[in-house]
Amino acid sequence: MSVKSNKEIETNKYELEIEISPESFEAAIEKAYQSKKKSISVPGFRKGKATRKIIEKEYGEGVFYEDAVNALVPGEVDTAVAEAGFELVTRPDVEVVSIDREKGLEIKVTCITKPEVKIEKYKGLETTKNVKAVTEEDIDKDIDNLRQKGMRIIDIDDRPCQNGDDVVIDFEGYQDGVPFEGGKAEKFTLSLGSGQFIPGFEEQVCGHSIGDEFDINVTFPEEYGAENLAGKDAVFKIRLHEIKAKELPTLDDDFVKDTTEFDTVEQLREDVKRRLEEAEEKKADSEVESALFDQIIDSVEGEIPEVMYENRVEEMIQDMTQRLAPQGISLDMYLQYTGSDMDTLRKTYREQAEKQVKLRLALEQIAKEESIEVSDEETEQEFSKMADNYKMDVEQVKSYVTDDALKKDLAVAKAAELVKNSAKIK
Repeated sequence: MSVKSNKEIETNKYELEIEISPESFEAAIEKAYQSKKKSISVPGFRKGKATRKIIEKEYGEGVFYEDAVNALVPGEVDTAVAEAGFELVTRPDVEVVSIDREKGLEIKVTCITKPEVKIEKYKGLETTKNVKAVTEEDIDKDIDNLRQKGMRIIDIDDRPCQNGDDVVIDFEGYQDGVPFEGGKAEKFTLSLGSGQFIPGFEEQVCGHSIGDEFDINVTFPEEYGAENLAGKDAVFKIRLHEIKAKELPTLDDDFVKDTTEFDTVEQLREDVKRRLEEAEEKKADSEVESALFDQIIDSVEGEIPEVMYENRVEEMIQDMTQRLAPQGISLDMYLQYTGSDMDTLRKTYREQAEKQVKLRLALEQIAKEESIEVSDEETEQEFSKMADNYKMDVEQVKSYVTDDALKKDLAVAKAAELVKNSAKIK
């Protein structure tokens, strides 16, 4: 393999012209023949017994070219890219310019490389840390979540339903006096105030009693998923069968002893306050980090290839797909449920993807400028942590993550800490 030319055709975009010798091409053809010969039939020969010369005569001289090229070219391209010192951000585009048994191969490889960026300032950045004070109301809300676990559901028959109740209803929706598809259900349980139905529906159910039959008038939102209903007026005929209310246990020392590790309400409240304060502290730290990183992102200068943003969006979509899978939901199902599509989903992730790409490039540049290094010992310690977290053997983790990739991640993490530690926090 030899590189005939290496030229920059755009910023961060290079074109390599590569020649692969006829000897290498011939070896690849022979390997393709050996791999395929058992499955090739030639009249007059048992399957797998025809020589390469016979097969090429029967099916054409180039019968093994495609397999040979597919096997040979990727390795040759990787070697050429390594020799050129390129750090690619996506797989290169390969074009076979010419193919000849006597002359070998000539290919053109278009490479998009990682850009160099500049950061105006990354030390001594300024921001404000705001830690929200924990109120008695916050503590009450947290404790109410605990009380919810001991909640009882009681039947109500001596009053109309109200916000917070569960009601069992029959309903059927009509548009211009005609029932519409999907607008009917029987013995449906609805939590009033949950926002489960379109605006105005639950509010109009409130105030009715068991046995009542009544109509409610609603207007579907303009952005409603079903186009035939979006923005349209509708009437729902309702029959109310049951009203159920939620009854929380009394908050006293006995309840605390039965449900927690504490003996008194006062001890529980103190512990809840401590936990909430720790959570608010972490939240404030996270907001500080985001504010500092946003300043760095805004100061990044450089031409960043569009493909880096596109690839990050696709990675985010793949992550989402994996998160949905344990719930038995495919990405197509999710898009259908939300009335969305792939283009909309990509647009939703675009801004976040741009920020992540710029921040990563910036932190890599900071690590380079600060000569940040990661030792082999630090790398091994991180591999051990990852193995513990994922309940895997260290060697198994290493089969998924290379030393170089992990060292880059750790260097980026050190650069992020440098930014935070040097910042001026008010």
